[in-house]
Amino acid sequence: MARAAVVALLALLVLAPLARADGDPASDYLLTQPAFLPPDVVIPKSDADELTATLAAAKKKGYEIRVAVIGTRYDMGSVGALFRKPQQYARFLGQELRFVYKGKLLVVMPNGYGASKSGKPWPAGEKVVAPLPPTGKDGGALARGATSAVRKLAAASGVQVEAAPSSGSSSSNVATIGGVIAIVVVLAVVAAFFVRGRAPARLDD
Repeated sequence: MARAAVVALLALLVLAPLARADGDPASDYLLTQPAFLPPDVVIPKSDADELTATLAAAKKKGYEIRVAVIGTRYDMGSVGALFRKPQQYARFLGQELRFVYKGKLLVVMPNGYGASKSGKPWPAGEKVVAPLPPTGKDGGALARGATSAVRKLAAASGVQVEAAPSSGSSSSNVATIGGVIAIVVVLAVVAAFFVRGRAPARLDD
């Protein structure tokens, strides 16, 4: 077991410099993470969290896929020639990852989607994402488009991934719990003052 871990670590150390050599940021990040989000595009935290939660939920059900969200040519590093060519980039990126990750890959760009599997064509995945409408350059739309595409791809394989709870609902629940705790604390303080106020009277009796 320990020997396998050492071998895996050595493989990562060897492959990481190779990936960085071509200046492709997503190829570095996706070696160990499920999603790459563009550093130069503002993506609301709620949209980023929903994508992450969706990928985790899909993986838990046996459907693993990694996602590269590309907002601008800058996100492509030295392979900027593939910007706005999501299907070509999906295969290119998949080939870079295949020594560590051989699974399904989704690429989301402002003008459309791309899909590959182990760096090779993935006809079933391409069929699902081809008709999806472009998201445009908005960061939130890009992340939401990625989340929707992941759910559709999973559904096409018979895996239903439900939407993650909205941040508003979560905040509301937290606020409710906080209010209950505050009321309990106030009642405890009032009770303490009441007990202390009556204690001397009992001693005088």
